[in-house]
Amino acid sequence: MDFKDQIAQLGSRVEKMLPQIQTEEATKNALVMPFIQIMGYDVFNPFEVNPEFIADLGIKKGEKVDYAIMKDGEPTILIECKHHLENLDPHNSQLFRYFHTTKAKFGLLTNGLVYRFYTDLMEKNKMDNTPFFEFKLTEIKDAELLELKKFHKSYFDVENITNTASELKYLNELKALLHKEIADPSEGFITFFTKQVFPKVITAKVKEQFAPIIKRSFNQLISDAINERLKSALNQEKEKDAAEATKIAETVVTSDQESGIITTEEEIEGFFIVKSILRETTDSKRITYRDALSYFAILLDDNNRKTICRLYLNTKKYLAILDENKKEIKYELDSLDDLYKHAAILKEVISRLEVTKVK
Repeated sequence: MDFKDQIAQLGSRVEKMLPQIQTEEATKNALVMPFIQIMGYDVFNPFEVNPEFIADLGIKKGEKVDYAIMKDGEPTILIECKHHLENLDPHNSQLFRYFHTTKAKFGLLTNGLVYRFYTDLMEKNKMDNTPFFEFKLTEIKDAELLELKKFHKSYFDVENITNTASELKYLNELKALLHKEIADPSEGFITFFTKQVFPKVITAKVKEQFAPIIKRSFNQLISDAINERLKSALNQEKEKDAAEATKIAETVVTSDQESGIITTEEEIEGFFIVKSILRETTDSKRITYRDALSYFAILLDDNNRKTICRLYLNTKKYLAILDENKKEIKYELDSLDDLYKHAAILKEVISRLEVTKVK
């Protein structure tokens, strides 16, 4: 299982476990320790993960950090944990105090759901007030996974992370700022964009008029961008299907001299119609076919014990479904388009095959 899948699996488990996690200690054991393990560190080896790491604060001795990720005998990441129901904002100062008393370059504040990474971009050896990287475990995005992977033991490099931390910090802050302005444009934001298109004096009335227009413009821009990406993804899917159809078509009218089986274009067309019907519920890669002398079989997982249906297209056209006793139930077809009328039956067959698989 790769890193992305491990994080996704933990995120899925976390949502199910939350109702049972009542204390901060339970949060650490059930949420944070598994996360540290996925990051490649041995939570049972104090030379890698030092629990209750002592970070003395001047005359105040014995102050402890929940975990310290160690390297060459020195802490590199300090981790402070809170209960999963706690808001992390009030606790920044606590991690801040620990940070400047050790050689750690990074601080991590978490409640097992939200993870905030800090460093000293603004002033050396003094932890910044705001994180340079933050994500929510149950909603982590691909771009965030790439950044998180840099903290994995196998890839951890202080200089590499530090070089990109500043850009990441300001990128996230600007995204948050833009999100806020688009949702509720400030006066300065409205004035800036109004000036670009309105040649006269920008009065309070003009700004009031342009505020909803600017907001609607950005929302439409975002909507258009999303639709364009969806259209692009659909086109790629169509091109993939077309390539697959071409590949099959190249061998469509080839016959096996010994068996006498000929796969016709009509049978391949029927195969693609059934595949299209079932795509909503089943990965299309799992749907395959095998031709026989008297019929054309469409299978699940290329397994002849998992027959979805049979097509009889040589003389009269029929769709045949195997019941639970493997007996055929035939439905006459006027044309291949009639297969769409039997979509519900085909989906029922898939459901039955999947249940059999589970059992």
